[in-house]
Amino acid sequence: MTNSALICDKRYDKTDFTLHAMEKGDYENCTFLSCDFSNTGLSAIKFTGCSFSDCNLSMAKLHKTSFRDTQFKGCKLLGLRFENCNEFLFSVGFEGCNLNLSSFYKMKLKQTHFSRCSLQETDFTQADLTAAVFDDCDLSRAVFENSVLEKADFRSSYLYVIDPEKNRIKKAKFSRAGIAGLLDKYDIDIE
Repeated sequence: MTNSALICDKRYDKTDFTLHAMEKGDYENCTFLSCDFSNTGLSAIKFTGCSFSDCNLSMAKLHKTSFRDTQFKGCKLLGLRFENCNEFLFSVGFEGCNLNLSSFYKMKLKQTHFSRCSLQETDFTQADLTAAVFDDCDLSRAVFENSVLEKADFRSSYLYVIDPEKNRIKKAKFSRAGIAGLLDKYDIDIE
């Protein structure tokens, strides 16, 4: 059995992890500022209570990666496959992030908060988004199929297309302007 490192309360500023691989281990209450993780392997690393600000994690490998109570602000997270993460206690929040082409396939995302994010072509197929909040998010071409969207809040988001017959939307919140996204499959004109 190998011992993994425990790193607590450490601040990483402008660290380029594409040049120096991140040490495998458990990171608790660590702060990552303007770091580059693009195309790196973050597999089997645990992040608990960590924050990532203005970081690039695009195309990082997330096999069995743990994100517990972890926040992302202003990060570039293109093409991430969150469904490969460790689901145990998975808890994240996103503010001002670019999550285009990412996937949350079958993920449990209850009460997850997405604020001012670009979620173009993001896959939420079979995800549980009960009471999730999409605050001022671009959801163009995002995929919602067999998703649980009960009590989710889409009132300030835009460009989504959600089929009420293929998703559970009981008590979900939508704005009047967003209703067109619920009727898209009927190819009707709404004025």
